[in-house]
Amino acid sequence: MNIQDRKAVSFHYTLTNQDGKQIETTRDKEPMTYLHGAYNIIPGLESAMVGRSVGDEFQVTIEPADAYGEKDEAKFQRISSKHFRLPKKLKPGQVVGLQTKKGPVRVTIIKVGRFNVDVDTNHPLAGQVLTFEVEVSAVRDATKEEIAHGHAHGPGGVDH
Repeated sequence: MNIQDRKAVSFHYTLTNQDGKQIETTRDKEPMTYLHGAYNIIPGLESAMVGRSVGDEFQVTIEPADAYGEKDEAKFQRISSKHFRLPKKLKPGQVVGLQTKKGPVRVTIIKVGRFNVDVDTNHPLAGQVLTFEVEVSAVRDATKEEIAHGHAHGPGGVDH
């Protein structure tokens, strides 16, 4: 069965940046599962999955525009340190959760001042060229419920 829209796909991957540094891998745990065509993974990786089948192994390098986008300078902000749980323990480069009116967001700490914290609200991988080493481990028809919910359920997917 080939990967196409409305298929639930499971795969292992190792992600590296343009310097060859490993960012993350699923090799030591359950494979990731997603609903193809529902924008559950970055566009460049989803495009590279089309037509693949169980057992296929490949490597794909994805430019920022097809991954997490370019860094947007408008997403650099100065926030009062009172909005952080432990502001004195923050360090530049650290990624932390921040509660906003629109819900939780992940931010990268740029600079910690006495009263304010400069943060980058871009995705931590924005602006980076990413390389995925992929092994497709399962492809199946998505259930009606998965299609209605817009994501895969079960191991490696979403349980609710």
